[in-house]
Amino acid sequence: MTPAPFHHAHFRELPVVGILRFFPADQVKQLVPAALAGGLRNLEITMNSAGAEDLIRLACDLVGDRGNVGAGTVTTLAELDRALGAGASFVVTPAVVPEVIRACVERSVPVMPGAMTPTEILTAWRLGATLVKVFPADQLGPAHIRAVKAPFPEIPLMPTGGVTVETLPAFQRAGADAFGVGGPLFDAQRATAGDWEWFTRQAARFVAAFRGSEAKT
Repeated sequence: MTPAPFHHAHFRELPVVGILRFFPADQVKQLVPAALAGGLRNLEITMNSAGAEDLIRLACDLVGDRGNVGAGTVTTLAELDRALGAGASFVVTPAVVPEVIRACVERSVPVMPGAMTPTEILTAWRLGATLVKVFPADQLGPAHIRAVKAPFPEIPLMPTGGVTVETLPAFQRAGADAFGVGGPLFDAQRATAGDWEWFTRQAARFVAAFRGSEAKT
């Protein structure tokens, strides 16, 4: 199985990963173009969403070569195979799952494992993580990122959980290299209401938050 190409330039340009969890296909058809219009470039479809493989295929068709579509909540090799078969170009896990990380490394697929403690973060990195998703980031906040970066400045960190337009700059100033964003970007109630323009505006707000903080660092 040949993995889908990962566009590193798109990720470096705007390392904000929008997480789509539990959205049906008819909403994904609207959410993805809306987020792209606001400037988002990286999307994650969680594997515990109903019809995840079809959603990944749909998102890949909508994004094309304008960004990256990855699979999240990957915890088994079977899920990894399904995700890559559907076209995912990167993989995110909620915890340190050694067999999934190693398989991604073997297949040259960027992998972003979830970890929280210094031991977990270092373990994920030594297993071959592309970067480490610090999850749940809202439990300890930007101070945790800053503290971990002191002994491990070489490990790229992506706080996920609690990253909002308001908190993103603080996480970035603390040393975060990327950002995973779910509900604050993809709000289920707004989707149910069909307020698609809100998602474009919200994506643009996250882009502006990243650019503004980036300019100050």
